Amino acid sequence: MVERREAEDPNFEILFNEEQIEERVSEIAANISQDYKDDPDTPLLLIGVLKGATPFFIDLFRKVEHPNLMMDFVGTSSGYKDEESSRNPKITHLNVIPIEGKNIVIVEDIIDTGHSINKLTQEILLPQNPKSLKFCALLSKPERREVDAPIDYIGFIIRNLWVQGYGLDTEEKGRNWPYIAYKK
Repeated sequence: MVERREAEDPNFEILFNEEQIEERVSEIAANISQDYKDDPDTPLLLIGVLKGATPFFIDLFRKVEHPNLMMDFVGTSSGYKDEESSRNPKITHLNVIPIEGKNIVIVEDIIDTGHSINKLTQEILLPQNPKSLKFCALLSKPERREVDAPIDYIGFIIRNLWVQGYGLDTEEKGRNWPYIAYKK
């Protein structure tokens, strides 16, 4: 049994510990593997959204079973200021592997308002004609949703909390925490 750990920052409390995250990542990877097992010849391209999804993306990628598994990255910036979205996300890095005809799973750290994933889908991904396009988010905040954001694989649904850790940050702090914590 793992002993209860306190958050490294006293202003935060642990929401999901390392074991909970690892278990959920394994479940999602098994679901993705199952969904694409009958299409082994079509490349399965997981695209991680930089930077916040990186730890989740890497852990997930290692566990997905598919003979033609590929990885790439895109970058978005939500333009958060004082914990509020600008509602005008910017694409900061484009994928380099062509996605036409491939099965694509976009891997996000968190989907709240839905503006970033909507812009990425409409302006970048769909025009490249993927065979299929699905979305995976470690965290979802449905009560914050302003734009429809269909999520095919969800790690955890959370309330409207400010979260940090396991890739999520506050001004680059806390990304290296192995757990997800919320601001008290």
